[in-house]
Amino acid sequence: MKTAVITGASSGIGKEVAKRILTLGYKVIGISRNIETKDFNNPNFQAQKCDLSDDKETIQLCEKLKKESIFILINCAGFGKFEPHEELHANIIIKMTFLNLIAPMLLTNATLRSLKENSGYLININSIEALRASKFSGVYSASKAGLKAFGDSLFEETRKSTLSITNINPDMTQSRFYDDLRFNVSDKEDEKLFSCDIADAIEHILTIRKGAVVSDYTIRSLKFGIVKKIKR
Repeated sequence: MKTAVITGASSGIGKEVAKRILTLGYKVIGISRNIETKDFNNPNFQAQKCDLSDDKETIQLCEKLKKESIFILINCAGFGKFEPHEELHANIIIKMTFLNLIAPMLLTNATLRSLKENSGYLININSIEALRASKFSGVYSASKAGLKAFGDSLFEETRKSTLSITNINPDMTQSRFYDDLRFNVSDKEDEKLFSCDIADAIEHILTIRKGAVVSDYTIRSLKFGIVKKIKR
C-alpha cells in the first residue's frame, strides 16, 4: 500500500483531502498539532502530531519521514492574518512565513528522494493570492507566492525523474481558515469553493496518465462574494 503524507489534516481542505486519499486506497499519514488517529476511524490512517510553525518540531518530523517510503506529499497546512502590515506582530510574520513556506520546503527536502524513487507526487496547496496582489495580504501572499515559485523551480529541477509536481491555487474556500478573521466566505454556493472541490482536483491529478502533469491548477468560484463579520 502506497503512503501519502498530508499536512493540515485535522480540518478544512487538509481533512477533506485526507479522507479522499484514503478512499483511493492509500495509507495516509496526517499531520497537525491536534490530530488523533481515531478522528478518521480508518485502519489506513496514522496521525502524526506536529506544530509545523515550530522549527524544532518540524525538523524532528522530517527526520522521521526520511525513514518512510513516501509516494505522495500534499502540503495543505497554512494560515493567514490580514491586517495593515505595520500592525502585524513580528511573531505572526515569522509563524506565517514558517508554516506557509519554510515547513513545506523542509518536508519536501526530507521526502524528495523517496518521492522520486517511487515516481510519486508532490502537491502544494497554495492560494489565489499567490497569483495576485491584495491589500492587507503582504506576508500571506508572499509566503504563498514563494511556495508556488518553489514548486515551479522544483518541477524543472526534477523533470528528468518521474516525479509529478503540482501547485494548486484555490480561491476562497469554506473552512475554519476564516474563524479568527474579520471576513468570511459568501453564503452563496456559487461565490465560494468547498474543500471537496480541491479534493476533486487532487483526484484528477492522481488519475491522469503519468506522462502528463498538471503543473499549475487554479480553481475559482463562478462568482465572487465575501461577508464582513459584524464587530462586537
